Amino acid sequence: MTDAITTEIIRHGLLANAQEMARNLCRTSYNTVVYEIHDYGIGIHDANGDVVADAPGIAIFTRGNDHGIKKAVEFLGRENLHPGDVVMLNYPYWSSAHTLDPLVFAPIHDDGEIIGFASCRIHVLDLKQKDAGYVLDSTDMYQEGIFFPASKLYNRGVQNDDIFNLIRFNSRMPERTIGDIQAQVSACVTGVRRTQDLVVKYGRETIAEAMVAINDHGERLARLALAKLPKGTWRAHDFVDTDGIDLDRMVKLDVEVTITDDEMILDWTGSDTDVKGPINLPIGGTEAFCSLIFKSLTTPDTSVVAGNFRPMRIITTPGSVVHAVPPMPTFTLWTGLLGGEVILKALAQGMPDLVPACSGGDVCSMMGLGVNPRNGEAWLEATNEAVGFGGHAGGDGEDGIMHLTEPGCRNNPVEVLETKSPMFIESYGYRPDSGGAGEHRGGVGVGRAYRFLAPSTGIAIVYKTLTKPWSIGDGQPGDNNHIVLNPGTDREVVKGGSYNALDTGDVLVNNTGGGGGWGDPLRRDPAAVAADVRNGFVSAEAARRDYGVVVDPRTHEIDDEATRRLRSAA
Repeated sequence: MTDAITTEIIRHGLLANAQEMARNLCRTSYNTVVYEIHDYGIGIHDANGDVVADAPGIAIFTRGNDHGIKKAVEFLGRENLHPGDVVMLNYPYWSSAHTLDPLVFAPIHDDGEIIGFASCRIHVLDLKQKDAGYVLDSTDMYQEGIFFPASKLYNRGVQNDDIFNLIRFNSRMPERTIGDIQAQVSACVTGVRRTQDLVVKYGRETIAEAMVAINDHGERLARLALAKLPKGTWRAHDFVDTDGIDLDRMVKLDVEVTITDDEMILDWTGSDTDVKGPINLPIGGTEAFCSLIFKSLTTPDTSVVAGNFRPMRIITTPGSVVHAVPPMPTFTLWTGLLGGEVILKALAQGMPDLVPACSGGDVCSMMGLGVNPRNGEAWLEATNEAVGFGGHAGGDGEDGIMHLTEPGCRNNPVEVLETKSPMFIESYGYRPDSGGAGEHRGGVGVGRAYRFLAPSTGIAIVYKTLTKPWSIGDGQPGDNNHIVLNPGTDREVVKGGSYNALDTGDVLVNNTGGGGGWGDPLRRDPAAVAADVRNGFVSAEAARRDYGVVVDPRTHEIDDEATRRLRSAA
């Protein structure tokens, strides 16, 4: 049996391997979505495909990689995976994501025996989906791109030109797409080599025992934390704006959460079925976002290992919006963003002091594409935008940070967007009064205004605009996300997720939501309200209206007597 000290050294060695994979990926990828935003999920897995170390960008990717590796091994047969093989999988119902999030993985061998896997998932730019950039209105899987059901990019170390030629002739941006996939290959090869280095140092049996111990320890930590949580059953629901086809139908996500001494059960059988558009989620994606929330409640201070999730059980209905089956469309995966917040909404009924109010609830993506007049070449650039986080018992929600599903991600800098595309960023900053009022204020969202300098397509991928971020206790909801086209003109339009044809000079403003408030706003310290006014998070008018605090908008001094009268009257 491997001793605890050696196991811990190996664990950190595996984590270092995953981080090196991420650095190599970012150095070699072609796509700013990868090297600037960190839209990736990277893992080292044991021989069963269970993650033992990760380098998170998008948190739900790494857990989804477990599901995808197991499906691919089942499809190919373990005996058909050889040293030097590198496999790509983007069949959504196996891979846990849409076609443009291919999972690339490689088996790690020692003396002919598989001892683990190295995985890398990213967002690539184009794989023959029906619309350039992103698909918002597909009605079946066949409109969503070309599928690779566990296809070998490399066979025993030799590149499979047939696969790369299929990609080359089925992509609108073949150079960048193939470049990004080769960057994934490079990352996986790095993970294989570095893990084999550990095997040389410690021996195959010791590494295998350490991987078992790492996951067993992860399970023990999760069970210890679960035992301390309140026990009970709570239910909640929320809505995705639309499925992209039935534009007047909001799609319901319904969860019943039960916590016992032994497990957390997440029952999604009340969620909508017969959803025509592409917001349906593969089961691996549902497992992934549920895992994220479970981990945040139980083992937030340790790295992700598969053992963390053994006390969690998920119940779904095949054919529902959270359990897509072929040929249901799955391209617009925003259901997985809102789903985690629905779990928190249920838990807030039983543990309001342990979970936050709703965040802005979305990653508020904006993608632009077209032909760049500076060089005559096709361009595509995108960014995910920050939102406000919900207030919580411990304090205010964070202002303007990436959504909880993307803890390792960043947004695309202004300088990068303006250099690589015909877009000019007219303004970018916090949105005052967007955070919900409360004893602990919801964080504020942000607004970014894009002026297009050439005819372009602007794709807004935002699916929580019709409902406001919910609050806890007597807190107030946050302001919702919304897209504004050509603000202040007679052509102004306010909307959510949409595919927009834009002319030269058109402006698209991406306004992100604020978090919900926690607790009665009248209990907030007047000095904290005055500080919010001084810092531009809350207007003087909102301070008076929502908090009963009278603040001079110029000096930011509190009128104590007027404040006392207002609060007494309330």
